[in-house]
Amino acid sequence: MKQYLLSIYQPTGGVPAPDVLAGVMRDLERLNRELRAAGAWVFAGGLHSPESATVLRPDGDHVLTTDGPFAEGKEHLGGFTIIKAGDLDSALHWGRRLAKATTLPVEVRPFQDEAGD
Repeated sequence: MKQYLLSIYQPTGGVPAPDVLAGVMRDLERLNRELRAAGAWVFAGGLHSPESATVLRPDGDHVLTTDGPFAEGKEHLGGFTIIKAGDLDSALHWGRRLAKATTLPVEVRPFQDEAGD
């Protein structure tokens, strides 16, 4: 089975109202249980805001360290889920479910396997 990264993009700014966030978390917990039951779950996590990032940038023999974020934007990577799926269609199925649960855009990308594809 191939592994896929499901990246969740959220708008920069405040968090949703508590009642909205509670519904999202409930739906996300349900989806994570279903991923585990299907044997598709690998790992998932939410990220702090982009302002908490530290950027390491190579500069010749040195590495420059600066406060994040790496790029300014209206959306940022807010979290991710790594799944196992037999093919892209299966991964997209889980990605659609994640987009509905989080109410946010989700990007689905396959990991390169050991054969280098």
